[in-house]
Amino acid sequence: MSNRISDETIEYVGMLAKLTLSGEEKEQAKRDMGRMLDYIDKLNELDTAGVEPMSHIFPVRNVFREDVVTNGDESEKILRNAPARKDGMFMVPKTFA
Repeated sequence: MSNRISDETIEYVGMLAKLTLSGEEKEQAKRDMGRMLDYIDKLNELDTAGVEPMSHIFPVRNVFREDVVTNGDESEKILRNAPARKDGMFMVPKTFA
């Protein structure tokens, strides 16, 4: 296990996270962080030559399309369902006095 994590580092991380850790919790955090760093070191041992970097596991591409109106002005058809209308708009009762 890695011994790269100092008590000062744990104190600093606790302060940044706004955590008050007991002595036991600090030791556990120190062990956990050490295991994380050991795992990262293990990953660094992998041969990644020829592996293309990626930001997503699936191929991602923009799917922009031209913004074309496909349904024309149907306001008259829609306003036929209005109980009341005025100046081409729905007319509703006041909700505020």
